[in-house]
Amino acid sequence: MTVLIVVLIVLVAALAVVLVLRARANRKPVPQPPAKPQDPLADHQGVTDIRTVRAGDMIDYGDQLYFVRGSLRLTEGGFSWSEHFLDDTRGDRVWVSVEEDPDLEVVFWRETDLVTEPGGKSMEVGGVTYTKEEDGTARYTSEGTTTVAERGSVDYVDYEGPEGKALSFERFDGGKWEAGLGESVALPALRVYPAGSDRT
Repeated sequence: MTVLIVVLIVLVAALAVVLVLRARANRKPVPQPPAKPQDPLADHQGVTDIRTVRAGDMIDYGDQLYFVRGSLRLTEGGFSWSEHFLDDTRGDRVWVSVEEDPDLEVVFWRETDLVTEPGGKSMEVGGVTYTKEEDGTARYTSEGTTTVAERGSVDYVDYEGPEGKALSFERFDGGKWEAGLGESVALPALRVYPAGSDRT
């Protein structure tokens, strides 16, 4: 009789466990409310060291926020500099160049069709006269989206204008010349918002 009672207790306990497990398996998860939208720039105030820029970052300049789509790393002799391709809401092709020669020089560029190739020692574009500063051929490597090959060579001719204005021509891998009108940037006028949390 005692053995029978023990067996019944064991069976009832096992049945209870099975029922509890089945109930848990059939239980539907409680829906969670959607996460509230977050400001991606709220965690930090950005940085001013433009030398750290890479694809995925954002640059705040001139009352506009630009998304960095890709970068070119260029070298010629012992010199190196960078050019970053920016996403512009107006549909323009915009670049920012960063060079230490020896001071840090930052220039915002917009591609232009007002002129198609470099001229002589001086050129007039849009009523502004530019004087030839330098030319050469550099090697480049490409990161992210830049619209050029992964690596190659680029011929360039740079002109300097008044009040921080600039005119530049580039020809990638023997292709056609591309022209850009630039303006020198005062570093306090821009901020960089890194895409990752590993930089401050």
